[in-house]
Amino acid sequence: MSDDTHMLYLLAALVFGYLLGSIPFGVIFTRMAGLGDIRNVGSGNIGATNVLRTGRKGLAAATLVGDALKGTAAVLIAGYWGQDLATIAALGAFLGHLFPVWLGFKGGKGVATFIGILIGLMPLAAVIFALIWLGLAYLTRYSSLSALVATAATPLVLWVLGEPKMGGVMVILVVLLWWKHSENINRLLAGTEGKIGQKG
Repeated sequence: MSDDTHMLYLLAALVFGYLLGSIPFGVIFTRMAGLGDIRNVGSGNIGATNVLRTGRKGLAAATLVGDALKGTAAVLIAGYWGQDLATIAALGAFLGHLFPVWLGFKGGKGVATFIGILIGLMPLAAVIFALIWLGLAYLTRYSSLSALVATAATPLVLWVLGEPKMGGVMVILVVLLWWKHSENINRLLAGTEGKIGQKG
């Protein structure tokens, strides 16, 4: 395969991943359920956490699964043609979720899609992510803090597991995810972030 052809394949994988990642399941599911536009509820976010604010746990769970699976699907489908394409499709899917063209480039925060991507790229790393999240959530009761630490650890985990290129791409995802969680970070620093199970 020539360099030009390989670049075209990489671009196609990026665009494919982006289009798949930009499917706004939170918006679609809440509209189908007759609840209107989820962007007018709570924080205005399209992810599962905000969908849960409608009181519909089933819809929130469906959104979580959908947002994760679109990341997994992008990786697995593109991966049929090579690991490099899978990794680029992962980046595309994450960008699509965060900046969906259909919603004026205003999307979710990316945790579910991040996990889905990790499942597709390396299931063992996804298991380690889950263990870190669960451990910190149990100790601190902060869901956001647990997710931030678990995602930050992911590139190092991939490097240790012998996937430095994959880890390099995940660094980009981590930076974007932390940026999308800037309000959560500010609340954590101020001691005002809500804890798991906390009412009101």
